[in-house]
Amino acid sequence: MAGGNDRSMKALKEVWRRAENSLCADCGKPDPDWASSTLGVFICLSCSAIHRNIPSISKVKSLKMDHWDDAQVQFLAKHGNAVTKATYEAHIPIYYYQPTYTDCQVLREQWILAKYERKEFTKPGKQLLYSDGVKEGILWKRGRDSGQFLPRKFLLSEREGCLKYFTKQDAKEPKINVKIDVINATFQPVKIGNPNGLQITYLKDNKTRNIFVYHESGKEVVDWFNAIRAVQFHYLKVAFPIASDNEIKNRLTRNFLKEGYMEKTGPKQREAFKKRWFTLDHRRLMYFKDPLDAFAKGEVFVGSRENGYSVQKGLPSGTQGNFSWHYGLTIVTPDREYLFTCETETDQLDWVAAFTSIINQAMTPQEYAIEAYFKFKS
Repeated sequence: MAGGNDRSMKALKEVWRRAENSLCADCGKPDPDWASSTLGVFICLSCSAIHRNIPSISKVKSLKMDHWDDAQVQFLAKHGNAVTKATYEAHIPIYYYQPTYTDCQVLREQWILAKYERKEFTKPGKQLLYSDGVKEGILWKRGRDSGQFLPRKFLLSEREGCLKYFTKQDAKEPKINVKIDVINATFQPVKIGNPNGLQITYLKDNKTRNIFVYHESGKEVVDWFNAIRAVQFHYLKVAFPIASDNEIKNRLTRNFLKEGYMEKTGPKQREAFKKRWFTLDHRRLMYFKDPLDAFAKGEVFVGSRENGYSVQKGLPSGTQGNFSWHYGLTIVTPDREYLFTCETETDQLDWVAAFTSIINQAMTPQEYAIEAYFKFKS
């Protein structure tokens, strides 16, 4: 806050210290040290970079390094995060995904543009492109076998309760027709290699199937994401009429708990450990030869502690399989032990923490049914 007079500096610090301004107004990151002198919000460095792309709406300054005059400080004092959010976030649909600082760039960028530039949430009942129950358009889809991304027509229908895609624009029959209640969608820019990369996952015969897509437009791909959530929400409202809106919201699309490489051995625990890509999607631990495989090579159900599941650091003494990574962990189930190794101790501790968080949760009736299926399959 170089160059400011003592009075302005003191007043700015007082506004900055308010509890409402202790988190970034856009992503929730603690201790924001930037602010918009035209919107009156306190934001983090990352979100300030997005605000710079809308200079006609938001002018950002550092709270530590820039000079703030009396009028600008008074504007911040009059507004602040609470007042500004009451205007720009007044009517957010419950299904709309509000990103945090851990989310990818395209989600945070489109959230900020939706709020301040497009003003999508300032008026009640505003018709939004992702809220009318149907969406049709082109997404670039990765071929299951070729690995090439090709344009494919997708159709999302609330009336039919499904998502379809067609290999040709004029095709009458879809390549897939997936019920909306078995779909998950999560942004995967790094894995897909595109900043707008979206992974759509669904269950087929109780097996997980992955589809990887992107769109050149960040707005379009985020609209698809929120359209899927909107259709899911309305479908579940009908299917579970006594459930609260928040209960249903918590059943919409979810991010994976953890992904990454580990080595695994087979059921005899004498086979060589092989490097695989693992995805922990709540209680499903899936492993793939390649991160962009359409189908998992195998899945492990991770139940609760009270039902005999646990995770332990290290491998059982006397483990004979050859492995190149030396930070082991063991998943104990009522039927067998699964052995894995991680490349670093940090990876090991992160995986143990992720498994522990799931194992410590009580299982739902639906999860008992899934566990029964896994036991039957094995």
